Amino acid sequence: MSQSSKKLSLTARIFIGMGAGIITGGLLQLLFDDSGDLLFSVFGFNFSTYGILVEGIFSTIGQIFINSLKMLVVPLVFVSLVCGTCSLTDPSKLGRLGAKSISLYILTTAIAVTLAISFGLLVAPGNGVSIPTDASFVAKEAPSLAQVIINMFPTNPIKAMAEGNMLQIIIFAVLFGVSMAMTGEAGKRLGNIFEDINVIIMRLVTIIMNLAPYGVFVLMAKLFSTIGAEMLGSLAKYFFLVLFVLILHGLVTYSLLLKGFTGLNPLLMLEKMRDACLFAFTTSSSSATLPVTMETARNKLGVGKSVSSFTLPLGATINMDGTAIMQGVATVFIAQVYGVDLSLGDYVMVVLTATLASVGTAGVPGVGLIMLAMVLQQVNLPVEGIALIIGVDRLLDMTRTAVNITGDCMVSCIVAKSEGELDEAVFNDPNAGAKEETVDFEHFDRNQ
Repeated sequence: MSQSSKKLSLTARIFIGMGAGIITGGLLQLLFDDSGDLLFSVFGFNFSTYGILVEGIFSTIGQIFINSLKMLVVPLVFVSLVCGTCSLTDPSKLGRLGAKSISLYILTTAIAVTLAISFGLLVAPGNGVSIPTDASFVAKEAPSLAQVIINMFPTNPIKAMAEGNMLQIIIFAVLFGVSMAMTGEAGKRLGNIFEDINVIIMRLVTIIMNLAPYGVFVLMAKLFSTIGAEMLGSLAKYFFLVLFVLILHGLVTYSLLLKGFTGLNPLLMLEKMRDACLFAFTTSSSSATLPVTMETARNKLGVGKSVSSFTLPLGATINMDGTAIMQGVATVFIAQVYGVDLSLGDYVMVVLTATLASVGTAGVPGVGLIMLAMVLQQVNLPVEGIALIIGVDRLLDMTRTAVNITGDCMVSCIVAKSEGELDEAVFNDPNAGAKEETVDFEHFDRNQ
């Protein structure tokens, strides 16, 4: 490894990869149109930039990077939760952690959707937007609240892990950890094994983090080679309003809550969230980013293992502030496009539905669109309106995920502080966790 590469932090390398990817994607847009014009022919075989680079190299490497992150999620969540819960000496602490975490997640979601509706009514992004004649969207049926609660408890925990059903994994891991804590010496021996496995998994997280700049490059290059400027132009008002509210909520709301509940400096937290937010931005998945989020909360923010092991997997599953913001703005936008006047009671219903649905539909595939369909149906708006915003939703989803994981860490800090599980020396140290950013691969190889 050269001296110059050692001087660059992980954040700087990710930014370089992101910038290079955006530029590469933009240049590729200039080289081919929607049909993928052929650029050259070799030995009678025709090749196109789109086929080789975008759908071939970029798509393959990008998916491998995403899969590498997702590969860690189930073992990390299960092992971390088992380690956290089996170390709890006070059984009532688990109940307190759950009550505090869920209450804070619901509070931030309610604030998020209220902000979205307020700014949506103020800016009126739907005025002057025409409805495409081919706009259509078929909504999946959302499960009932009773069925969601039933489905939280696995009949087969191995199947739940294979399918990545996070709520079922969380329930099983908590019960397993509590059982270990009540078993005595056998539980302690098994707990030591889980602690060792947890150390190894976190080391694997660090190794994969060092590959992030390359994964970020191909993901951004693929995205920006397929997004047309005309798509953004027709929905620019909606797009930038959602983006503004997301940034406002992520920077201001979370900062005020952290300062109000703990007295900690929110700027330090936001500074230390950079790497995790960059991961979230490029992966568009709170679950895929979870390994990096947990590393950030523990090593950079000083959140205790017993708290972070519980609050972060739970937040990655039920905390959907970014989606709630999209729903609030989208509801106002679709109502304005279709010329439907909603009453104050309708908007209150939107807030309640979006807040409760963030918990009620957790873990359901396509959860964002299902939640939006539920909200629109609740206030008698046409579900087909979702088709108007799908085109730009991919870009907004990236920012939504970054906001969500920032909220997860903020809640973890508040809960940890209230439980005496926050190491404030680590939180207040600007360089905390910096040594974990890179892996000395030369040393790593010599020890094999």
